[in-house]
Amino acid sequence: MKLNILLCLATSVVCHVVAADPAPSGVVHVDHEKVDATWTKGAKLLQTDEFKIMTSHRDGPGKVEIHAHDTDIFHVIDGTAEFVTGGVVVDLKTGANGESSGKEITGGETHHLAKGDVIVIPRGVPHWFKEVKGPFLYYVVKVTK
Repeated sequence: MKLNILLCLATSVVCHVVAADPAPSGVVHVDHEKVDATWTKGAKLLQTDEFKIMTSHRDGPGKVEIHAHDTDIFHVIDGTAEFVTGGVVVDLKTGANGESSGKEITGGETHHLAKGDVIVIPRGVPHWFKEVKGPFLYYVVKVTK
């Protein structure tokens, strides 16, 4: 149920639940101009003890990521990418707070991401932007265990 609610936020309501001062009801709203201003570099929009919402901008591939505590939910706003999940991480480096990284993934599953797609990556699953045709813009909701 919690994941369904956050997926809904990521796909249809996220522009209403972004960083600003919370109203007395606990609802948080930032207008589209503030959200639009974050797309150039990406930014954290809202962070609680249970989830984070961010905008993200990629122009090329990145490092492999593995999150011990967060499930990632991506909603693609623009661009296309080859995104690999699972498999074996090459040059795995364990970092602080349950965050690990690596150079690339071998033997994983490739997903072709495009505008409008949503992908959910459970905590502990390696994931990697292998190829990006950008700019590639996407919302990230990180659900913390």
